[in-house]
Amino acid sequence: MRLALNKEWAVGAPIGSGGFGAVFEAEDTAGEKAAVKLVPKKPGAEREMLFIDLDGVRNVVPVIDSGEYEDQWVLVMPRAEKSLRDHLREHGRLPFNEAVAVLSDVAEALADLKEREVVHRDLKPENVLLLGGRWCLADFGIARYAEATTAQHTYKGGGSLPYMAPEVWKYERASGATDIYALGVLAYELLEGTRPFTGPADHDYQEQHLHGTPPPLNTAPPLLAALITECLYKAPQARPAAGNVLARLQQIPTALSGGLAALAQANQGAVARQAEADRRASAQATEADRRRTLFEAAMTSFSFIADTFLTALTAVAPSAEVRTGVRGGWTVRINDAQLTLFGPAETDPEIWHSPAPAPFDVIAATTLALGIPADYRGYEGRSHSLWYADAQAEGQYQWFETAFMTTSLRPVAGNMEPFTRDPHQESRAAVSPGMAMFQVAWPFTPLVIGDLDEFISRWADWLAQAANGQLAQPGHMPERDPEGSWRR
Repeated sequence: MRLALNKEWAVGAPIGSGGFGAVFEAEDTAGEKAAVKLVPKKPGAEREMLFIDLDGVRNVVPVIDSGEYEDQWVLVMPRAEKSLRDHLREHGRLPFNEAVAVLSDVAEALADLKEREVVHRDLKPENVLLLGGRWCLADFGIARYAEATTAQHTYKGGGSLPYMAPEVWKYERASGATDIYALGVLAYELLEGTRPFTGPADHDYQEQHLHGTPPPLNTAPPLLAALITECLYKAPQARPAAGNVLARLQQIPTALSGGLAALAQANQGAVARQAEADRRASAQATEADRRRTLFEAAMTSFSFIADTFLTALTAVAPSAEVRTGVRGGWTVRINDAQLTLFGPAETDPEIWHSPAPAPFDVIAATTLALGIPADYRGYEGRSHSLWYADAQAEGQYQWFETAFMTTSLRPVAGNMEPFTRDPHQESRAAVSPGMAMFQVAWPFTPLVIGDLDEFISRWADWLAQAANGQLAQPGHMPERDPEGSWRR
C-alpha cells in the first residue's frame, strides 16, 4: 500500500495494533523510516482531536506527516527502536538505575505538558517509545479521541484499565494528576515486574483502583517507594506534581547507610500503612472524604519530614535530650534551649473559610517552636507554623512553613517573635487583602521531601544559638519578604 500525504509513503508490515488503530512500517521515497498509524473515523470524534501542539515539549514522539486514507485518518511518526512494553518483555523488571532513568524521561515530558495544561490520559508502556536514546511519550490524541467515540460507562476508551486513576472510574475530569497516577502504576511495574492491580475483569479493576491497596514495593529503595506510593494516592490533589516527581527522581540516592537507611525503611512502612488507610477512606468523592484523604496524606508527609529532621539533629547532637510527642511530634533539648515539633491537627474548614472565604485551603497545621529562658526584654524565642495547604497552586497540597507578626494596629509586644498561628479567622485575615491585626512574617516556603537541607540547617543554627545563650530577637520584621509567596 502507498499513501500520498505531504510525502509519499510505502507502507509495509504491521508493527502492532490497539483498540484505536493499527501501526505499520513505512518508508518515504528518500528512504526515511517511519511508523504509520491508521485511526478509524468514528462518530463523535473529529480529526482535530488527534493533534495537540507540542512544540518545545521534551521527550514526546512527534507527528511528522498526516492525512486521510479511505475511512481512516493517518498519522506518521518517526520509527522508534521499541516500546517500553517490548523492553519489559525482553528484560522483565528493571534495575534501580534504569528504572529511574525511564521514569525521569517520562516525568520530564509530563512536567512540560503540565505547563501547557495538556493531559495525556493514556500513559502506559505501549505508549512510551525509545527514540533517540530517550524514552518518549506517544499517542497524545488517541485517548481524547477514544473518549469521544466510546460510551462513558464502558471504560474501554484507551484500553488501559490497569493504569486508570480513581477519578476516571468516578467519571471526574482527568487532570495532570491522572497522568501522575498512571506514572505510579508504571513505576511499580518497572521495579516489581508486575502491576499493582491485576484485574482481570473491568469491575475488578474498578474496585481495585477505587478501594484496593497495592502489594508492598519490595525492590525499590525507601525514598523511591515513598514517591511511588504518593503517586498512587486515591485523592488526585494529594499526588505530587510532575515537576516535583522529576526533582525527587533526580535526587534519590542509590543507597543510604546506617541510621538513615533504617529510618527510611521504617518510614516507608508507615507510608504504606497510611496509604492503605487513605485508600480505604476514598470510596466517596464527598468533601468530607476528600479532606479526610488529604489529612491522611498530610500525616504521611509529616511523618517523613519529622523523622528526617530529628535524625539530622540527633546525628550531630547525640547527647541532646529527646522526648517523643503525640502524632509524630518530638522535643529536642540542649542546655536551656528547647526545640519542639508538635503533631499536626486537622483544620476545621468552617473556622478557616467563614465568615469570609479564604484565599486558599488548609487541611492540617502544626507548630515548630524554639524556646529559651526569657531575656531582660521578655523575649522567649520564636515559633513558626507548618500548614498542609494548596497555598501556591490551587488543588496542589503540600506542607508549607510560615510565621506571623503583629502590626501597628496591635502594638502589644509578645514573648515570641515571629510566632505561630493556627488556621482561623485572624490568620485568614493575615493572608487576605486589607489591613489585619496580624501579618505574614515569613514567606510560605514549601517543605519538599528529599530537599529539606535548608530548612533543617536553618533551624539547627537557631537551636545552636539558643543552646549557647545567643539567640536574639530579630532586628527587623519580617526577616524575609513574604510578598507573593501565597496566592490571594
